[in-house]
Amino acid sequence: MKFGKVDHPELIDFTIPPDHPDTAVVLSKNTQEWETKVFVGCAKWNRQDLKNFYPRGTKDELTYYSTQFNCIELNATFYRIFPPDTYEKWYDKAPEGFKFFPKMTNEVSHLRRLNDKVYDVADRYLEVTSLLKEKLGTIFLQMHNNFGPKNWDRVERFVEYWPKEFPLALEFRHTDWFTDETVAQELYHLLEENNMANVLVDTAGRRDLMHMRLTNNEAFIRYVGANHESDYPRLEDWVKRLTTWKKMGLKNIHFFVHQNLELESPLLSAHFIEKLNPKLGCNLTIPKSTLSPQKDLFN
Repeated sequence: MKFGKVDHPELIDFTIPPDHPDTAVVLSKNTQEWETKVFVGCAKWNRQDLKNFYPRGTKDELTYYSTQFNCIELNATFYRIFPPDTYEKWYDKAPEGFKFFPKMTNEVSHLRRLNDKVYDVADRYLEVTSLLKEKLGTIFLQMHNNFGPKNWDRVERFVEYWPKEFPLALEFRHTDWFTDETVAQELYHLLEENNMANVLVDTAGRRDLMHMRLTNNEAFIRYVGANHESDYPRLEDWVKRLTTWKKMGLKNIHFFVHQNLELESPLLSAHFIEKLNPKLGCNLTIPKSTLSPQKDLFN
């Protein structure tokens, strides 16, 4: 994942900003006792991307991947809508409790940019994606960097059209969605009214995307490491923030680890999960890797 890549990550201030004031308001609405559900995964299960993650002789990548992680941020569905039997095979290979968090097809987000012709495409996407049944997590819609607030009417119509039985998270990348206070408040209100998650992207070159504004009881976080020694303390800072949010009422944590060189994603995920388990009282599997953190990670 090259988005937000910088040449000198040591010059970036990776401090997690303070929460948006309304994040506490959203989380405070959860007044009942709850068990926080935690899902941590990578973006892909491809052997080529996750080199040295799969043991020698692994015959099926998804089958093995799903023994190490409890979810996948399914980026493959961004590039095409697969035939129904593909989703059925994915469902059968993944164990009980595993979740897929598929990305909306780029025909909706990038090619047609939420115009009037996306609705048939979205319906077709949901028809096959629903074959994942109870293993389907939140679908996420990622808009192009140049998709700005001038397209507000398209966003509003799509959000209101979306069938609410399918959880949806939205990721906006044009800086004006967050730097323009009036626009930001309108966007947050729209997502909150429709119980949709506001994706947080933690990447080196786009700190403006760390808006820290939750719009429902879901923290959907896309973390992009810099292949730099700062990656570890950054993840530890997220453990602290998520621990705080849990105490405030957070029920759903969906955290996806990316890297500019994806082969290191399982290694960082292992570190994150190892720190997260005792703090949140969960018992996620710590994924194995043949990479050595001391020898390989930053060389």
